[in-house]
Amino acid sequence: MADQREAALQYARKNKEKFLNAFKEILTIPSVSTDPAHSADIRHAAEWLAAQLRGLGMQKVQVFPTTKHPIVYGEWLGAAGAPVVLIYGHYDVQPADPLNLWKTGPFDPVVRGEEIYARGASDMKGQDLVMLKAVESLVKTGGLPVNVKWLFEGEEEIGSPNLESFIAEHKDLLACDFAMNPDSGMIGKDYPTLTYALRGLAYFELRVFGPAKDLHSGIYGGAVHNPAIALAELIAGMHDTKGRITLPGFYDRVQKLNKEERDELARLPIDDKHFLEVTGAPALYGEAGFTVNERTGARPTLDVNGLLSGFTGEGSKTVIPAWAMAKISMRLVPDQDPKEVHQQLIRYLEEHATKDIRWELTAMAGGSASISDRNNIGVQAMEKALETVWGMRPYFRREGGSIPVVRDMQNLLGIESVISGFGLPDDNVHAPNEKMHLPTWYRGIEAVIHFFLNLKPQS
Repeated sequence: MADQREAALQYARKNKEKFLNAFKEILTIPSVSTDPAHSADIRHAAEWLAAQLRGLGMQKVQVFPTTKHPIVYGEWLGAAGAPVVLIYGHYDVQPADPLNLWKTGPFDPVVRGEEIYARGASDMKGQDLVMLKAVESLVKTGGLPVNVKWLFEGEEEIGSPNLESFIAEHKDLLACDFAMNPDSGMIGKDYPTLTYALRGLAYFELRVFGPAKDLHSGIYGGAVHNPAIALAELIAGMHDTKGRITLPGFYDRVQKLNKEERDELARLPIDDKHFLEVTGAPALYGEAGFTVNERTGARPTLDVNGLLSGFTGEGSKTVIPAWAMAKISMRLVPDQDPKEVHQQLIRYLEEHATKDIRWELTAMAGGSASISDRNNIGVQAMEKALETVWGMRPYFRREGGSIPVVRDMQNLLGIESVISGFGLPDDNVHAPNEKMHLPTWYRGIEAVIHFFLNLKPQS
């Protein structure tokens, strides 16, 4: 195995230009999943990936149609007695708008300095290519030491509407020991990172109604409860003076952080100063008794994402609005249930809304949090791989956002996921001038080579 390890690493180093050309090739495909005008491009990207899998000697390569965009599957199961790793990726990208802010064409990949710029470079075509080229390096130097299955979807950027049902309908096809999901990133180019927990989401629209129509505030002010004020009062009451959320029963299922986890999160090279610099806020805010890293990854939150009411144009118009609306989201942690949180929000409104208004609550989206076992063989293999390449023990973090496929695989396939990736915080994901840091990308390929070889059973 030592011979193959060195041979695979040398292959990857000698083929950097070839790997980069393949990276550029897929970046030229404008696989924007939300825009029907790009349906042919989505299909092109799916077929491109299928061709890559066939070129690597993968078997049962198939492009599965869905009601929207296809799913690409392939497998190689020739390593007797070795684990089966399910590799997840998505090939769709966000729209490139606003186009005028791009320095070069969003689908015309350009290398400037150490960065390659194009839509999808970091999220997540670059991560897909890390996996493909690591496997190529192994295939060309003695073969894969483990069994692999591939699952590429084309709908991640629009909420993966068909993925959960596909997994449910193909449990036998996707059966494996664990999943490798590189749809994450590092906290810095010098800080190898593994994500072991992801927060869930509960998203609502709350509307408050008062008078039947907008009223003249001079004539009717003081006679009716202003819905905008009533909504503001309700929102203000959703937190107490210590930053805790006041919905009844909200914390009943929240898992407590043990000392080992708190110590691990304290290792992260991210402090209050970093958050102040990145956000531009005059001061930090959050639940008392927890550090900023704990609050952003391991504690639940409630935020207002949008407010609308009354006259919002230039100038003045003295009205009491007939209604007011707020978009409210909550980031959830294990073991909170978004359906239970919905009921908790209803109970809060029933207890605090005054009789002189009427309210309507609509659940917009929801998904449970996920947490992975940091002691499973996949995480241990990746931890060792990152330490080998970067020369330091990687950081373990709880990610504040959500990757629903991780939860779906836990629930439907009963498997854990290794959540890694080599994107950086300044990659402009979803924004103009998205990029990937190429030295980190090449190191990522080497790390994944080590990862697969670390999984090889000892003879």
